[in-house]
Amino acid sequence: DAGSSVDEMEFNWDEYLEDTGATAAPHGSFKHVDTSLQNGFAPGMKLEVAVKSDQNTYWVATIITTCGQLLLLRYDGYGEDRKADFWCDIMTADLHPIGWCEQNKKILKVPEGIKDKIPDQEEFLQRALKGACSAPANLLEGLHRGKNPLDLIAPGSRLELQNIRDSLEAWVVTVVENVGGRLKLRYEGLEDSDKFDQWLFYLDPFLHQVGWAAQHGYSLQPPLAIRSLRSEADWQEILKKVKEEEEESSVPTDLFKDKPVIGVHSFSEGMKLEAVDPMAPFVISPATVLKVFNDKYFMIEIDDLRPDRPTSQSYICHVNSAGIFPVQWSLKNGLNLSPPPGYPGQDFDWADYLKQCGAEAAPQSCFPSLTSDHGFKENMKLEAVNPVDPEEVCIATVTKLKDSYLWLQLEGSKKPVPDCIVSVESMNIFPVGWCETNGYQLRPPRKAIVNKQKKIAVVQPEKQILSSRTVHDGLKNQELNSSDSVVINGKYCCPKIYFNHRCFSGPYLNKGRIAELPQSVGPGNCVLVLKEVLTLLINAAYKPSRVLRELQLDEEAAWHGHGETLKAKYKGKSYRATVEVVRTADRVADFCRKTCIKLECCPNLFGPQMVLDKCSENCSVLTKTKYTHYYGKRKNKRIGRPPGGHSNLEVAMKKPNKRRKRRKHFFVHKKKRSSTSVDNTPAGSPQGSGAEEEDDQDESELSHSLAQDRDKRKRKLRTFSFSDDENKPPSPKDIKMEVAEKLQLDSNPLEWSVADVVRFLKSTDCAPLARIFLDQEIDGQALLLLTLPTVQECMDLKLGPAIKLCHHIERVKLAFYQQFAN
Repeated sequence: DAGSSVDEMEFNWDEYLEDTGATAAPHGSFKHVDTSLQNGFAPGMKLEVAVKSDQNTYWVATIITTCGQLLLLRYDGYGEDRKADFWCDIMTADLHPIGWCEQNKKILKVPEGIKDKIPDQEEFLQRALKGACSAPANLLEGLHRGKNPLDLIAPGSRLELQNIRDSLEAWVVTVVENVGGRLKLRYEGLEDSDKFDQWLFYLDPFLHQVGWAAQHGYSLQPPLAIRSLRSEADWQEILKKVKEEEEESSVPTDLFKDKPVIGVHSFSEGMKLEAVDPMAPFVISPATVLKVFNDKYFMIEIDDLRPDRPTSQSYICHVNSAGIFPVQWSLKNGLNLSPPPGYPGQDFDWADYLKQCGAEAAPQSCFPSLTSDHGFKENMKLEAVNPVDPEEVCIATVTKLKDSYLWLQLEGSKKPVPDCIVSVESMNIFPVGWCETNGYQLRPPRKAIVNKQKKIAVVQPEKQILSSRTVHDGLKNQELNSSDSVVINGKYCCPKIYFNHRCFSGPYLNKGRIAELPQSVGPGNCVLVLKEVLTLLINAAYKPSRVLRELQLDEEAAWHGHGETLKAKYKGKSYRATVEVVRTADRVADFCRKTCIKLECCPNLFGPQMVLDKCSENCSVLTKTKYTHYYGKRKNKRIGRPPGGHSNLEVAMKKPNKRRKRRKHFFVHKKKRSSTSVDNTPAGSPQGSGAEEEDDQDESELSHSLAQDRDKRKRKLRTFSFSDDENKPPSPKDIKMEVAEKLQLDSNPLEWSVADVVRFLKSTDCAPLARIFLDQEIDGQALLLLTLPTVQECMDLKLGPAIKLCHHIERVKLAFYQQFAN
């Protein structure tokens, strides 16, 4: 049916978050994803680098920072002096691990710039290299050179996977697919069947490089589920073939260095606990430690008291396994514990159950301490694997939080599933945009969910019909009486909001357009009704963008309501801003009055009270200059960049002028304005308040700052040295953009000022972000250090815009290395 069909339209996370009013879980909360983005090199690692002044000699250098396949290096001996730091490309530079010169009879020689600081070369090297960590040889030489370690797990690579039923056994698996570190694995010997395929993240503690089992005394045996499919002789032949091809299909061991370390547990057989079955993580159940294999692994079985019970729900655990809890954990956290099948009675009691079983509860000391410091909050959105069908990655909403555990509601799955219980450290959850970044299909929400908040109908006074937007709040299409406040399904709804057309409309709202508005809107859901009221007011303004600016959420004000995104159109431009609305009926009257005062109109212009004949505020005598005398002088305030890195009021050209060569975007900020700007024109008429000029000033603000920065740069030109103070780059000039993807620079990015960086950004489709770079004073040297995680964290950008921005930054870096690095 229509309610369950999948929306075929292209899914867009930004639009979806806007429509649902939700926020994305912070990228930093997914530590396994951050680890997967690392390039294998780390600050502090050392390597041997050719000296620029003499290509036949080398010297030891330390990695200062990394950026994709680029390394910022400093020759040992410069200490804290950064003047000779230099960038190099792993793919093209003459870089080698520590010890390479000695093995290949190459000369290690102190560079000229620090020769006087190092009188004894041998002694210095012994001291500098003591306890030093060399850069990985496999990432500097051979086929793996310059590759992201994660990319080395290619289809056809082989790994060893521990048996989930017997941790002392493992079997070889082949990588079928690698999606951002999430691997589709197939047991060796089952090349023609995908029935037993598994999906695991490459950092899973049960996944290892080939040879791990033999090194740790574990046996290589196919799991029982597939063992009968081939003869013992066939399995041995398969194993022999794997060992012969081990070198060509192996994965570097360095890849697993960030895997969680499995500690020693203290569980004993027969102990009782509470557990979540990883195969069906929907309920918490009583469980038993069925078997202890060694000091690292033990087996848990979900309790089932039925005499004719089906197959056992047992699985291997270690001390840090997710989903195991001490007895009474559910009770202490106000959660439901599902009694074992076959348990007599409905009320489960642990004391009686332990006595009945003759068992003891696992002590608290057996379990890892739980943390609540993870960044997740209720109603946040993310992407999560469907535990019933691991091929599916769905949109997920956090519905509940307890300690280190999330309850996730999955949207769009082929078969609906209950809320899933997952650890905050689960490797089956991902940040918003992860699927798009890795080219994997994210299950879109169903049409009913996508469309549920598209539009709210305006309720006419004679027939109060609630809109489809309130369906999800239990307010289905039904006729209501004319009472001012309604309670439906136990939820308080907003009373009717009246537009009192006779009241003073103030300097922003057009009296004629106000008269054309409906007499009232509502009753209904508070957030939705107030959002519709504000939208009508914005559209009734002389300049809708100006009213939207006045309503926009002030970052300095206390926020006690609900943020809603409102839009406005003016002179062919689209504007949007986050506006605060209240959630409950008892706050509606105060909200309406304060909003009226903010718009400098009569406090009764709209609100839950109808003005019949004469307004109680006697507003008919007001003119614009008298307004502040009656309602207090408005404070000057400036809306700067709200939390999020940039203004939440954005304007974009929809159709560019034919004379313009590219789309132009810019941010609009509020200006300081005193009450003296209000003139004496009659109430309700258009004002010459300077709003038009103010909009133009917004656009010119960047160019004024750029001119100031350019003048400053002319007065004092900054220079940066390469190694040994050689090859000083030329002065900045205008940037030339080629039609092709390749970028040609006329000046060295290391010498770019903030203005140069902003000018470059304004020449790209990331022009709206120029304001952030200007505010944060990012010059050329800082630009070359930016990475995707840094951009997301420091600029608080969503994944899509961050990736687009990093694409242009990478183009600059590539052009820099090709034109200036040598």
